[in-house]
Amino acid sequence: MRHLPWLIALLAVIATAHAEPPRPAKPYTPVPIVRPKAFDDVSFVAFRNELAAAAKARVYAGLATLVRKRDFFWGRDFGQRFDPRKPAVDNLAVAVELEHADGTGWGKLAAFASEPAIDPLDSRPGVVCAPARPNYDGVAYAKLLDETYTNAEEWAYPRADATPVRDAPSPTAATIGMLAPAFVWLLATDGAHEPGNLPWLHVGLPDGKSGFVAPGSLRALTAEQLCYDKDPIDGWRITGYVGRGN
Repeated sequence: MRHLPWLIALLAVIATAHAEPPRPAKPYTPVPIVRPKAFDDVSFVAFRNELAAAAKARVYAGLATLVRKRDFFWGRDFGQRFDPRKPAVDNLAVAVELEHADGTGWGKLAAFASEPAIDPLDSRPGVVCAPARPNYDGVAYAKLLDETYTNAEEWAYPRADATPVRDAPSPTAATIGMLAPAFVWLLATDGAHEPGNLPWLHVGLPDGKSGFVAPGSLRALTAEQLCYDKDPIDGWRITGYVGRGN
């Protein structure tokens, strides 16, 4: 469950590929990423542990104590579902789909709690969000999009430094390559997955080959984020949510 929100972000940005056959891969120059360092503030680590415990217990009242009661925000609320008349925790519950499909939202919160690195949110001083995005050469990335006639939604990066690429969407299929810490081209999802299970992703490699990576292996730059701030009295609290997509 911990990888669910990041994979959902990937599925959202390449949903149009479901009805089409996979595009042929072609060679490209990979753009490396540098993973952000963990924010090892002791009080923040303790708060993440509290959030993880609340997600595991699935107790609404326990979650409510961890959410800022005032000024909660919801970025990228494309469906206009934020309701300022409701308590902040209720809006958070809607945003992460807390009780959807037997409580997948609780799994999302557990995944957020497992993220040790944070990004400052430029539009809101003092607010930080997780997961943090990697560092990369923006000029090289823009050139990559231009040379491949793609957009940002067609690229992701591996969660691990060595991610196997297989010749079929199966954990027992032969390994045909390994993903380095760099952006990888998303070609399609595997349409043969069973309902309720997450699909494998069909990716193009820099040498022009293509293969499949396991569900939860990749993350999009436009993945959803949970945001926090630290009050001098109350300490760390959840203060907002940024939805997936552009």
